[in-house]
Amino acid sequence: MAASATNIIFAKKGLRARVDAFFTSIGQGINAYTEYRSRADQVHALNAKSDEELAKMGLTRDDIPRYVFRDLFYV
Repeated sequence: MAASATNIIFAKKGLRARVDAFFTSIGQGINAYTEYRSRADQVHALNAKSDEELAKMGLTRDDIPRYVFRDLFYV
């Protein structure tokens, strides 16, 4: 019977790669935060409108989240 062993050795990341990964993760977090804030601001702006203004836009208060996040969800 034949047996084989495979030893996989992963090299440790160098300092440059670790620093790059660190700043990449920070950038991704900042990007997610700014995208969230821009949508939250849009929700607040629409909530500040009167029901008549929303009706002119074809919206009700219940439609605001669906309208703001319409590019992320297909319902």
